Amino acid sequence: MIKNPSLNKKQIKIARALISVFDKSGIVELAQFLENINVEILSTGGTEKILKDKNIPVTNISNYTQFPEIMDGRVKTIHPHVGGGILGLRDQHNDD
Repeated sequence: MIKNPSLNKKQIKIARALISVFDKSGIVELAQFLENINVEILSTGGTEKILKDKNIPVTNISNYTQFPEIMDGRVKTIHPHVGGGILGLRDQHNDD
């Protein structure tokens, strides 16, 4: 659980994290931390491979969205399942 200052310092539980980075330094340690606090990890191809090589449970974003990467892998996370989670307002879009 983390404290979020924008939510009147209420603790919120992180259920899922999307990890997709170009510079992979420190990513294994971050993913291990998330795994230790029971956060489900979603990731794109290259990052997923590194995490799987370290036996960190990870779900490929294409499996989550049921939509493959397109444009030679340049488009991976543009999907309503992902964008909605990023852009949605917790109190206003719960049913969308």
